[in-house]
Amino acid sequence: MKKAVVLLSGGLDSSTCAAIAKSEEFEIHAISFSYGQRHDIEIECAKKVAKFLQIKEHKIINIDTDIFRNSSLTANSITEIPKNREEIENEIPNTYVPARNTLFLSYALAFAESIGASDIFIGITAVDYSGYPDCRPDYIEAYQKMANLATKAAVEGNPIIIHTPLINLSKAEIIATGHKLQMNYALTHSCYSPSADGRACGACDSCIHRKKGFLQAKIPDPTKYIVIN
Repeated sequence: MKKAVVLLSGGLDSSTCAAIAKSEEFEIHAISFSYGQRHDIEIECAKKVAKFLQIKEHKIINIDTDIFRNSSLTANSITEIPKNREEIENEIPNTYVPARNTLFLSYALAFAESIGASDIFIGITAVDYSGYPDCRPDYIEAYQKMANLATKAAVEGNPIIIHTPLINLSKAEIIATGHKLQMNYALTHSCYSPSADGRACGACDSCIHRKKGFLQAKIPDPTKYIVIN
C-alpha cells in the first residue's frame, strides 16, 4: 500500500483531508503539532480522528512554544483573539501564526522522505479562510518547487507530491465531501477560543466559518457552542 503523510490538526479541514487520503487507499502516517496553541484541545481531537480513521501511525510533535510570538493563538501572547468580525477576508488577523505551515510542511517532508512516502496531504483552503498567506495556491506551488530541489528523493526522480484537495472548496463543500466519506465531525474541533470544558466560543473566525459551512451544506452541526448565534 502506498504511504502518505497527512498533517492532522484535529480540525474540520485536516480531518476531511485525512478522510480523502484514506478513501484513496493510502496508508496514512499522520503528524500533529503541539506548539503552545490556546486551543490545544485539538490535539486530543486529532487522536480521536486518527483512531476513527484507523490511521497506521500518528505522531505528535512538540515545538518550542517561544518560537511563535505575537499571535493571539499562542498561550504566551496577551493579544485578544478577534470575535464577531464582519469582514473576515479583508485583512490578515492576529491569529496568523508566523511561518506555521512552512514549518509543519518541512516536518512532513522530512518524515515522508524518511519512510518512503511520495505524498503529503495538507487541508488548507483558499476560499473560506481567514486570509493567511500560507494558505494560498501560489504558496503551495512555491513550496513544491523547493521540495523538488531540496530532497534526495526528488533529485533521483521520485518527487514527494503535496496534495491540497480542499484548496478550492468552500467550507460547505468541504463538509459535504467529508459527510459523503462518513467523517464524524463530532470528533473535530475548530474554535480558537474554547471554554475550559471544550465548548466552542461561536464567535471567532473559525467558529463563524464552521457554523456557516454546516448551515450552507444543510448538514446538522454537532458542535457544542457557548454562543449559538
